Amino acid sequence: MTRTTIKKAIVLAAGQGKRLMPLTADRPKCMVPVAGRAVLAHQIDALAAGGITEIVVVVGFAADRVEDALPAMGRPGLAIRTLPNPFYPVSDNLGSCFLARGEMTEPFVLLNGDTLFEPAILERLRASPEAQVTVTINHKAHYDADDMKVSTEGALLRDIGKSLDPEVVDGEAIGLHAFRGEGPRHFADAVARAMMSPTGLKAWYLSVVARLARQGVVNICSIEGLAWGEIDTPDDLAKAEQLPFVAAR
Repeated sequence: MTRTTIKKAIVLAAGQGKRLMPLTADRPKCMVPVAGRAVLAHQIDALAAGGITEIVVVVGFAADRVEDALPAMGRPGLAIRTLPNPFYPVSDNLGSCFLARGEMTEPFVLLNGDTLFEPAILERLRASPEAQVTVTINHKAHYDADDMKVSTEGALLRDIGKSLDPEVVDGEAIGLHAFRGEGPRHFADAVARAMMSPTGLKAWYLSVVARLARQGVVNICSIEGLAWGEIDTPDDLAKAEQLPFVAAR
């Protein structure tokens, strides 16, 4: 059986990241420096190392800062472009996915704009058993209120959300997902339906993944043993600068 080749990535980077103020007073979270380089630059390095050749960055707050910096982050054979989300002040990341639906016509990976990861994580995700949607997860001893927690059954994702009952939590999603086969179309269609709901503007796209999980089409991929970090707070930023693949550069 021929495996699906994923060459495209969509990065959701429209948010300001107010918990990182004053670092984000005039630049989006994805442009905050980690060990001297923007979060987005680290992401592009990891995506390119994993075989991605096309990157679409959804921008919003201080979009010009991203657009001005992208040429220096490029490399031969890698196409990078931006997609504006003018509704970022009044919507959550489901809105960015809604605007990016036209990009979801082929296999792709979806990445939160504040997630750092070593290239081996993308390699493990791409090598995982094929499913319409695959969510990368990690395990730890304790989960806090801000973790995007998951409930699983074997290789299947059963539910995902920050408010899951601790009794059913098996791990946390790291903010990197693959869409293959019918997954891109099903996800794009489900995003459109979710945006039409009364709560659509304030919803996370992972609420859509949760609905798809209840249909039995979402797999998990454990990245246990590999390094990653999510940057929401100054404490997260300090920890990110100690990540092996960041500190080694």
